[in-house]
Amino acid sequence: MEQITGIIENIIYKNEANGYTVADIDVEGELVTVVGSLSMLIAGERVRLTGKWKEHASYGRQFAADAVQKLPPDSRDGMIKYLSSGIIKGIGPKTAEKIVDKFGTDTLDVIRFTPERLTEVEGIGESKAVVAAEAFAKEYESQETLIFLQSLGVTLDMAVRIYKAYGENTREIVRTEPYRLAEDIEGIGFIRADRIAMALGGAIDAISRNIAALKFILSDAAQSEGHTCLPQNELVLKAVKLLGVKENEVLQGIQKALINRDLVLRRRDNEQFYGLPAYDRAERQIAERLLKIAQNGTALYGYDIDAALGKVSEFSGIELSQEQREAVTDALTGGVTVITGGPGTGKTTTIKCILSAMEQMGLKIELAAPTGRAAKRMSQATGREAKTIHRLLEFGYSGEGSLPSFGRDRENPLECDALIIDEMSMVDIFLMKSVLAALPDCACLLLVGDADQLPSVGAGNVLGDIIASGVVKTVYLREIFRQAKSSLIVMNAHKVNNGEYPELDDKASDFFFDRKSDSEGVLNTVIEMVSTRIPQYLGCDPVRDIQVLAPMKKGDLGIENLNMMLRRQLNPEHPFKTQCELRGVIYRENDKVMQLKNDYNIKWRRPLPGGAEEKGEGLYNGDIGFIESISVVERTMCICFDDNKYADYEFEQADELMLAYAATIHKSQGSEFDVVILPLLKGPQPLMNRNLLYTAITRAKKMVVIVGDKNCVYRMVDNNRIANRYTALKYILNSIQ
Repeated sequence: MEQITGIIENIIYKNEANGYTVADIDVEGELVTVVGSLSMLIAGERVRLTGKWKEHASYGRQFAADAVQKLPPDSRDGMIKYLSSGIIKGIGPKTAEKIVDKFGTDTLDVIRFTPERLTEVEGIGESKAVVAAEAFAKEYESQETLIFLQSLGVTLDMAVRIYKAYGENTREIVRTEPYRLAEDIEGIGFIRADRIAMALGGAIDAISRNIAALKFILSDAAQSEGHTCLPQNELVLKAVKLLGVKENEVLQGIQKALINRDLVLRRRDNEQFYGLPAYDRAERQIAERLLKIAQNGTALYGYDIDAALGKVSEFSGIELSQEQREAVTDALTGGVTVITGGPGTGKTTTIKCILSAMEQMGLKIELAAPTGRAAKRMSQATGREAKTIHRLLEFGYSGEGSLPSFGRDRENPLECDALIIDEMSMVDIFLMKSVLAALPDCACLLLVGDADQLPSVGAGNVLGDIIASGVVKTVYLREIFRQAKSSLIVMNAHKVNNGEYPELDDKASDFFFDRKSDSEGVLNTVIEMVSTRIPQYLGCDPVRDIQVLAPMKKGDLGIENLNMMLRRQLNPEHPFKTQCELRGVIYRENDKVMQLKNDYNIKWRRPLPGGAEEKGEGLYNGDIGFIESISVVERTMCICFDDNKYADYEFEQADELMLAYAATIHKSQGSEFDVVILPLLKGPQPLMNRNLLYTAITRAKKMVVIVGDKNCVYRMVDNNRIANRYTALKYILNSIQ
């Protein structure tokens, strides 16, 4: 690392949201451009910067600062420029000159320790002296705090983020509650918070450290694996490894955490499980509301179900199967009904019949799905408006400075007699809790989804647990309809789900297998399929209509390498395409990208006819978009997502994005693509299972192409071991019914 010392001459650019700053600094008469999280810098300040030199493709040599230390001005002119830089409101160059002439090198000490002496300067009264002292004290405090944080090994960027969160209380909170950082500050997990605590002299066996580790383990298990709780033995083993302490010390921490209500104890099948209170509350509230609506959903009581069904058949000409008729009848008798089944089993037809019957009854119905893509498909299938669940619940901000929340809740419920939610396998516990809170007690609820799909990316196993509990009406659609039997996509999906090998040698028009025995052959074939063969065969767009799905992230056939190779072919580097490197990944204009997590704070805009704009907040895990433009100066990129939503991303938000020419099968949940290409050659046994293959096949509408080894496909079918997701909803439902 290198250091430079100089005076800030000019702030060229400052991003108030993330602190990124570009400035000119005078270093011994030479003007140097510095960049970094330097939002605290003010023109005229003398600073010492630590960092390294780098060569920018467009802007030349720059100094990228990782740490900053403010120094007192070392000259009369420097002191005057510093005081008149805007740091103290109301002091311009003339007043600053008078102050410096009066107090000389003692100026800063006077302002800090004896600000009343400023009244000795002509034109400065008592009130102005107080304002000057307060402004200087605030600036001094912020700098001292940043230096304090950096002394603990915190990067400048993270130090600024911490100070923004805690303000003048930063040092006290960090000293007394260092593990609180892991919960409050994004990007600081337990390990970083632990390093800070150790740097402050924290004891390795401190109970607060023990509890913080337990909370981190449970939170990480929820976010990365979907667990809402963990069995005691697994939690203890993870904590022993993370903390480096003995098992009995972890057990003491668990008991203290239970007393403090930092953890919740649950018993499942005579085994003790522990979870975080927020996840426990969510599952308990789901269970209580679900059972109440199941018992009190009376919106449809008193209607002639047979008459309604007769009219549906008469008007639509649809002859329902026995399973479908049972599903429609159950849905029309109120309460809560689950309809589950694989592709081609008539879920959409069943929903349309239910809708038609409800409309004849004069009921107000809302349709919803977890994602924009799923809602759009639902609208197209039913001919009626379907909304994302977030839009249905009127997600947004209630006022300036407020946290995002749902406008529809217990105090302001939805105005509907019935709610139908599709793609329920994608709904996690927190979203389901919000849906049920906003649904009137007397409304009926229809949950539609494929229980054999992968569970939600978020925590919980809502659909699976509701079905497994047996406490609400559930109809399984198993009969494959004649028109669906002509699709090998549908038939092979059911074969896989039933543990049978798919037909790979059939010369069908929608399911193909291309045998390759090595990674290079698979990779080259996938690239050729995407770039030329399939677009020529179907007349489709290689980027927007074709999706490569892979089981893994790493390796030759992992999505990271696939994305690099596919992008090289589909969106090559060009002098007129701006690009930037963020967290080791190059992003380029026109790139296909995917949102990796729910972010309720991202603002988007949608152009409307006549020059108007619709505005909203929130983009969600799995949303796919294309980079419209990149501004290296402002460090932002504009991305156009589905439904023509435009959002501006700061470069620092790159951890929320990934290239999406290829995506993991897990990330494809709830999405459908015209063409799905699956490179399947080998992979870790726990991951390469039947459930994953089934989910991948059912993502395709028009064509599936598997490239690789037939034996790999067969092994996936044979492997029906699904990673166990620890949840409590099923047990709560059974215990309170």
